[in-house]
Amino acid sequence: MQVTETSSEGLKRELQVVLPAADLSARRDKRLDEIKGTVQLKGFRKGKVPATHLKKVFGKSLMAEILQQAIEETTQKALEERNERPALQPKIDLPEDQQVIDSVIDGETDLEFSMEYEILPEFELADFSKLEITKLTADVEDAAVDKAVGELAERSTSYEATDGRVAEDGDRVKIDFVGTIDGEAFEGGSAEGIDLILGQGNFIPGFEDQLVGAKAGDEKTVEVTFPDDYGAEHLKGKPASFAVKVQEVGAPTVPEVTDDFAKTLGAEDVSKLREALKTQIESEYAQVSRAKMKREILDRLDEAHDFALPPTLLEQEFDSMWGELQKRMEQTGKSFEDEGKSEDEMRAEYKTLAERRVRLGLVIGQIGDKANIEVSQDELRRALMDQTRRFPGQEKFVYEYYEKTPGAINELRAPIYEDKVVDYITALAKPTEKKVSVDELTAADDEDDDAGSGAAASPA
Repeated sequence: MQVTETSSEGLKRELQVVLPAADLSARRDKRLDEIKGTVQLKGFRKGKVPATHLKKVFGKSLMAEILQQAIEETTQKALEERNERPALQPKIDLPEDQQVIDSVIDGETDLEFSMEYEILPEFELADFSKLEITKLTADVEDAAVDKAVGELAERSTSYEATDGRVAEDGDRVKIDFVGTIDGEAFEGGSAEGIDLILGQGNFIPGFEDQLVGAKAGDEKTVEVTFPDDYGAEHLKGKPASFAVKVQEVGAPTVPEVTDDFAKTLGAEDVSKLREALKTQIESEYAQVSRAKMKREILDRLDEAHDFALPPTLLEQEFDSMWGELQKRMEQTGKSFEDEGKSEDEMRAEYKTLAERRVRLGLVIGQIGDKANIEVSQDELRRALMDQTRRFPGQEKFVYEYYEKTPGAINELRAPIYEDKVVDYITALAKPTEKKVSVDELTAADDEDDDAGSGAAASPA
């Protein structure tokens, strides 16, 4: 094998590789020798086919297989000898002249091909012990527990139908309705025995308001207009009329928070219920605190590292993010003008964001390599189980997706890997704790939620 570097510009490399015909023929002859004992051809006993005849029958097909294997092996060997790590799979350019290819397959001509690739940049990692990280904490106030108890009681509200009751906000009405547009009934516009809590806004805007004041047995015509962003395309922005019959009106009764109520929720008494809720809220605060600290760690890592990025890797990340943006805009019917920016301005923002994600992905990958961080099969199984729980009744399809879709399992591995690296950095950085109010803790970040390292974080 002869390897010659023909181009080296920044992170881009191009090599010319020559595999001698004699080496390829030797590989072919070795492979023919391996199969001769198993080949059975008409007119010959098994294992007694002459080598020349084997070569005539199988030589070309075996050589094609050998060429593929030789290209893969020599490509890998060239990278190892040069001590280079490609950012993506090298691009292999074989001769286009079919006569040349035929001559190579016949063992008469050396195989010459070029390989183009971009290498991963070399950079020094920051001293994590010197990163200034703040961990926000907040106390669980009694008011938060009171609110949680109240919400539990509200969710346990019962409704008792009362003859002659005039419907108010908060009441539950049971209704039948038939919807029409321009006098014609439309698909999904009719139902019977539907329970509706007035004031919750679960129906088309304006629908519930027009049922306030109704009584059991009333028949009303409700006039509404479907929102412009309604889910069904054929109904967006269209005025509709609903013939509604009220079957019953039920007044709400919120249960009193007593020990008996607590027992219905699995607690011994009210004090134990409050303890459980406080623990749950503490866990929620801790998750918010960790998410903010992780964001800060990623920010500090991004600030502490500056190096050239593989152009193709950056391009792929940008294309992926831009494609997702366009898909969301198409689904919501929004334009760049709706966001108050031009397309060029948005592209510039997403390019900066893509650079951040690729840079952080490479940094996190190198940290994980040096710290020997790995994602175990048990961790992947737990992540897969969590994913299947999000789609009840479709568990089989979820499993099949991750089994059959190339790279899908990395969708589960990447965030686990990233979190383990963040934990590693946290232990070294020793964050300073800062007590804040709940409002400060839960305040939304100004920046885009996609500013983490994303899919690029975990090595393949």
